[in-house]
Amino acid sequence: MIRHETIEKILDVARIEEVIGDFVNLKKRGGNFIGNCPFHNEKTPSFAVSPAKGIYKCFGCGASGNVFGFIMQHEHLSYPEAVKHVASRYKIEVEEEKPSAAEMAQIDERESLMAVTSFAADWFQKQLFETEAGKAIGLSYFNEREFRTDIIRKFGLGYSPESRDALTRQAIENGYKLEYLEKTGLTIVRENFQVDRFRGRVVFPIHNVAGRVIGFGARILGSDKSIAKYLNSPESDIYHKSGVLYGLYQARKAIADQDNCCLVEGYTDVISLHQAGISNVVASSGTSLTTDQIRMIRRYTRHITILYDGDAAGIKASFRGIDMILAADMTVRIVLFPDGEDPDSYARKHHPDEVNRFISENARDFILFKTQLLLDEAAGDPIKRAALTGEMLESIALTPNAILRSEYLKECSRIMDVDEQTLTWELSKILRKNLKKSNEEAKSLPDASPIAKPQENEIQEVDRLLTHEENLIRVLLNYGHRYFEIKTTNDNNENIVDKYPVAEFIINDLDGEEYMFQSSVYQKMFDEIKEGLINGNLPNDRYFINHSDNEIRNISTNMAAEFHEISPRWETDKGMPTPTEGDKISLLVKETLLKLKLRKAENLRKEILQGFSQPNIQEEEILSLQTRLVQMNEFIQALKNELGLSSR
Repeated sequence: MIRHETIEKILDVARIEEVIGDFVNLKKRGGNFIGNCPFHNEKTPSFAVSPAKGIYKCFGCGASGNVFGFIMQHEHLSYPEAVKHVASRYKIEVEEEKPSAAEMAQIDERESLMAVTSFAADWFQKQLFETEAGKAIGLSYFNEREFRTDIIRKFGLGYSPESRDALTRQAIENGYKLEYLEKTGLTIVRENFQVDRFRGRVVFPIHNVAGRVIGFGARILGSDKSIAKYLNSPESDIYHKSGVLYGLYQARKAIADQDNCCLVEGYTDVISLHQAGISNVVASSGTSLTTDQIRMIRRYTRHITILYDGDAAGIKASFRGIDMILAADMTVRIVLFPDGEDPDSYARKHHPDEVNRFISENARDFILFKTQLLLDEAAGDPIKRAALTGEMLESIALTPNAILRSEYLKECSRIMDVDEQTLTWELSKILRKNLKKSNEEAKSLPDASPIAKPQENEIQEVDRLLTHEENLIRVLLNYGHRYFEIKTTNDNNENIVDKYPVAEFIINDLDGEEYMFQSSVYQKMFDEIKEGLINGNLPNDRYFINHSDNEIRNISTNMAAEFHEISPRWETDKGMPTPTEGDKISLLVKETLLKLKLRKAENLRKEILQGFSQPNIQEEEILSLQTRLVQMNEFIQALKNELGLSSR
């Protein structure tokens, strides 16, 4: 855990325009800097950096954050890694501290599970390098596979000894609970004993994208065919196999840099290719590709190259997963290794340059690869050729990109010797069928039925109220420390100008109304501002931009990135910004409060009107509702008058 004081010191010293300037060509524009966004392709700069606020904001794709957020997003690092990256630039020593016993007690269950898996990963690696059995058995196996020591350490490979419960006993002695050892699958608990799940195996830790160990794969080294060769952690709160790609943590930067992800099947495929210098590779770990895994890859690239071992049956079995990739608007290329070879064996037998050259020279577009593969099987059989045509068109129809669909049709027409116009006509029928099916499925959803409409309207009303709550919090963050003037006339008809602190005025006004926010996040932010005001230490936007709560941090960054204040589109080349809402604080505070109250009042009026439709309603209840309705209508009209809105 990095000390809070260290993070504050880094934020005090670091200049966000310098850090981002290492990656983006920034130009001074008024009080801010602008440049082309590094997170999406653009010709006109829409990426702005505000040194005063310590934030960046892209008004094209919406990317935003503080200096740590930029490094996390651009370099695909975890938060602690990003903090250390910025610290190293300014030669600041990062001080870390272990949480106290009291703090450990407050760590939620998910963190407790992570702590257990982290301990186990370290313990497994120590067993591999520091024990006689580990060296003789585990390390010998990895050496036989020609894994270098730096690669073994890079992936955290380890060894679990034959002893029945060595890990379990060691973990408990170090203060870890048996409950969490069981939940992570590290320990199998029976009525009278506990046993280590991975005993007698070499171990492959599985990391999430932040680099934290969430599970394990383990391989047995004996020849007993009655025992499963590979064993994986069971599903848990931190490990869901369908949402994990082995090696993504180690590969994420290379994938983004090369704009391509190589996909293989097993752990050793990944490790051998990394050792051969191909670091943009991940494994599905023997499972069928899932939408969650595809979505994870799509965060870094839209291009996937799948490396197969030459087994035609296995390739056909993966066609459904590949169709899912196409439906995600991604491109897929196929590399087929020679018979009897897989990525692991080929990488171990050939020089890294040869491996790279083989992959680049043999990568073929999936649609064309699939067409040729099935066409060879259908040779001389017109019925099979017709079925192949339909199957190919079904895959092409999944591609959202119309231009790419057109190119696929041309190539399929050429390979299958079928008129392109005929294929185009058949594809159109499939697209219409798919569209009709999608529409029917949408209509069948509960929220599309007449019964669901009242609930939908209620959600919309809450959303509208949340918009006003968001605006009020935004005003507090950006202008809470400012003052505004209210002009009044005393009994002697003299003009008096009173100054009010924005935060104090808003908080006192809402406290008087006993207002409770619909959003728990906005309520938390409001309470922290109120507490700071009472203690004489009003938190500013920087406090929330660098908040420990990730959701508050993201919300605050977007709120602080005032469009009129930092957007390149609102500043002239001479650095002359247009007038901002901050120039009219008094009007801003008044309208923000009135609009929030008006929306809340209109929602309450709807609740009163709904009360009239209650079954078996009594006359006295009707009279009470009528009285409340009249009062609410008068209150709403008064708010509208203050806002200068006409009645309706």
